[in-house]
Amino acid sequence: MDDKRNILLAMVLTAAILFGWPYIAETLFPGSTTAASKQEAQSQSGTNTVNVAPGAPAAPTATVIRSRDIVLQDSARIAIETPKLRGSIALKGARIDDIVLATYKETLDKKSPDVTLFSPAGTTNAQFAGFGWSGEGLKAPDANTIWQASGNKLTPATPVTLRWNNGQGQLFEIALRIDDNYMISATQKVSNIGQATVGVQPYGFISRAKRPTEPDTWTIHIGPMGVFNGAANYDIDYNDIDDGSAPAAITSTGGWIGFTDKYWLSALIPDQASRFDGQFRKGAGQGYQADFSASPTLLATGKSVTQTSRLFVGAKEVKTLEAYQDGVSGQQAVPLFDRAIDWGWFYWFEKPIFALLDWLFRMVGNFGVAIILLTFVVRAVMFPIAQKQFASMAAMRAIQPKMKTLQERYKDDKPKMQAELMALYKTEKVNPFAGCMPIFLQIPIFFALYKVLMLTIEMRHQPFILWIKDLSAPDPLHVLNLFGLLPFTPPSFLGIGILAIILGITMWLQFRLNPAPMDDMQKQIFAIMPWMMMFVMAPFAAGLLIYWITSNILTIAQQSWLYSRHPQLKQAVAK
Repeated sequence: MDDKRNILLAMVLTAAILFGWPYIAETLFPGSTTAASKQEAQSQSGTNTVNVAPGAPAAPTATVIRSRDIVLQDSARIAIETPKLRGSIALKGARIDDIVLATYKETLDKKSPDVTLFSPAGTTNAQFAGFGWSGEGLKAPDANTIWQASGNKLTPATPVTLRWNNGQGQLFEIALRIDDNYMISATQKVSNIGQATVGVQPYGFISRAKRPTEPDTWTIHIGPMGVFNGAANYDIDYNDIDDGSAPAAITSTGGWIGFTDKYWLSALIPDQASRFDGQFRKGAGQGYQADFSASPTLLATGKSVTQTSRLFVGAKEVKTLEAYQDGVSGQQAVPLFDRAIDWGWFYWFEKPIFALLDWLFRMVGNFGVAIILLTFVVRAVMFPIAQKQFASMAAMRAIQPKMKTLQERYKDDKPKMQAELMALYKTEKVNPFAGCMPIFLQIPIFFALYKVLMLTIEMRHQPFILWIKDLSAPDPLHVLNLFGLLPFTPPSFLGIGILAIILGITMWLQFRLNPAPMDDMQKQIFAIMPWMMMFVMAPFAAGLLIYWITSNILTIAQQSWLYSRHPQLKQAVAK
């Protein structure tokens, strides 16, 4: 009876971990933020007065929503054109507010629009960035300032400089450069030709009108993030900004600040050798903002001051982030830039898994085939351990009659029975836990592959064969809607697809090859386990199911081959 109760308890705990872990994780690892006071700043056009850091503009608020195409016509613009980006910069306010990813589609449909990351204020999904100044005795440019441009197109080969004279003795310049990927460099210069010393403090900001549609979960951080003083910070979320518990300012030397979505990133990167004050904050509506202010400077007459910052706006491609982290093309290295991808606790293991999977993909040209080959590699590494597992199963089956005798003899004395069983294991040189080792060793591999499939944009919209058009998404063919013939989509917990069915069958075959347990309760558990896992795994990414199915098939093949070498195990299975 105690054994049965323990088994039932184990099943309950397993179910709690599988289905309740997101809530458990939120309870055990809440965001570590502190509330602090904030300072007042003037509102700018299209925003209300809110609490802000010194120098930075107010976060955007809800405005009248208009068509994106119409809003883009409100200001003269400089076109942006690179191999990966297209868009424009508004000369009114010098806002970078029109960014489209030229190499990524919104959906699998070839006619689908390209992904839009930045849109002007007043559009449905407004998000934009800019650079500016504040200071004592300084008439600084604002959101209504009309800038003059040195050119009409920003490309990797043609930088553009924006200029504005405030009429009070200060000349402002923003020299913009862009590379072949997603990085814009902004060199801000102020020249004082006036008669008095002025205070100058440069800043940069990223504003967005609303939260992304993707949820922030315990496995994937989506929302405000940055790297401050050499450490990645995932602790601040949109709720912290809403309730005012986000820090009023984060002081750091080097690092970066911005917003991360599942596949996209917008991040401000100040001068890595200088100190800056960063902040996340909220506008009067649904708007959110990340901004930084550099150290203020007293600018004497006849002098000038220059500050160079960068803006990343694009896809979180692993190799691209790593290149910026290492300092590509002579640019300043960006510390921990690859942590924009929430690799989590197993970063040290997930990156090699991704690197191997990416290398296999480049060899064969299909990520589904690469996942299958990865499974072969994993099984090859695990082969000696699996052999010991199966040999241990055979040895355990051989001594089961003796174990049964001890259980019956000491059924009323559990401690004595456990002691005698341990003595039997020692005498027979059997390790009852050896069979569990391959399972435990595969857990980090399985979780690493899960994170790779869910997080890396390299897996997004990657096809396999036949109906599998996106390995990072669940199997689209469901039994309940007759594999797409009926016009409805079942809820995720009932969305049993073809891959989930194959997974259940391969697990059932694998369990059939194992020696049958002596306890009736265990027999019942093992009988329903494959079909329970079929339901549990159905909503997961198709690539993950392909990995597990392939692993099951290889396990079945290895066990079948081993039976010819261990007749006692084959006989035990046949009973």
